[in-house]
Amino acid sequence: MTHQYSEEQDCLLDAVGQAGEIALKYYYGDVKSWDKKPGDPVSEADLAIDTFLKEKLIAAHSDYGWLSEETADNPARLNKQRVWIVDPIDGTRSFIAGKPEFTISAALVEMGKPVCAVLLNPVTEELFEAVIGQGSYLNGEKLVCSEKADLSASRLLASRKAFEWHNWLEDMPDATFDHLNSIAYRIAVVASKQYDASLSLSAKSDWDIAAADLILSEAGGISTTSTNEPIVYNLKNPVHKTVISSGTALHPALMELLKDFSPPT
Repeated sequence: MTHQYSEEQDCLLDAVGQAGEIALKYYYGDVKSWDKKPGDPVSEADLAIDTFLKEKLIAAHSDYGWLSEETADNPARLNKQRVWIVDPIDGTRSFIAGKPEFTISAALVEMGKPVCAVLLNPVTEELFEAVIGQGSYLNGEKLVCSEKADLSASRLLASRKAFEWHNWLEDMPDATFDHLNSIAYRIAVVASKQYDASLSLSAKSDWDIAAADLILSEAGGISTTSTNEPIVYNLKNPVHKTVISSGTALHPALMELLKDFSPPT
């Protein structure tokens, strides 16, 4: 289907597909890694994919801005109407450990909102994609969020310890908790109805969530902060204190649950 962003989406699909092949070579090889700072690992695969995607996407649209986890930030992006936002490997720790819980995340953001998105787990061969107003898809199958509206027996991608600490468990009997290392992956699988919500109560950056945010919203879901603020991209400080993602039916109950929560500063 032809639409306003057809060329950009085709470019993303091609670039991320090739980046997935690069990731697999390192994943099944002997990848070198180190810490950028304590507890924040990076690998040679992150850098190789970042370089490849930047060259590919900027070559296609040299007038678009660029924001990536592995590239030094260039304030020139703030003056661009359209910006590529990329995480070459979201879930680097799992990637290094040989666990298939990582994704390559790439989005085009226009005026602060994602308009095209591709998210790939090259090991499981899960390809999520979305274009604003065109729906979202997993390997060609249309995605629709869970329509669950109450917290009882909900399936959450969240820390059970955090819920115990804040005495939230009594408000959601029989809830189950799970974890995936990639926040982008967590949001995307909420879009695919495997889970009802993903709750990240710590800070995340634009590149962690931009692609998955569009995939979720095009499936009938929503991502906000824990205080119900919309997430706006390509700001001077591209960091969000919390990210709460769910179907729109469940979102009010989550906001009520979190009304007294204060994220760490």
